[in-house]
Amino acid sequence: MSARGKARRRALDILYEAELRGEDALRVLAERLERAEPPVNEYTSFLVEGVCRHRGRIDELISTYAEGWTLDRMPAVDRNLLRGGAYELLWADDVPEAVVISEWVHLAAELSTDESPQFVNGLLARFKQLKPSLAL
Repeated sequence: MSARGKARRRALDILYEAELRGEDALRVLAERLERAEPPVNEYTSFLVEGVCRHRGRIDELISTYAEGWTLDRMPAVDRNLLRGGAYELLWADDVPEAVVISEWVHLAAELSTDESPQFVNGLLARFKQLKPSLAL
């Protein structure tokens, strides 16, 4: 797994853990940075901070375009996969969009339900298609 792939996985771990604990993801990130075991990659911090900064808009987009699913009905892993993927796809311009989608779909296949990769792929692909028209 590439360094950025590991960073995405770690960001997902932090976002997911924060949600399960009912804590702010930035606080969980700060705890991980302080503990530094395992070390937190700079890209992990970039992703977690970005998701936190844009979470309202990200959740609005997911809610709007996830046909037949509300945020509350989604598995927590999928919710956080989509948050991380949406942030990286829509606000991180230095990574090719196809790579972003592929990496987050891979995490969905590894960590969530059998249907999750297709769901994550479909929603992130929709965001990629709509990106030029979305008010970010």
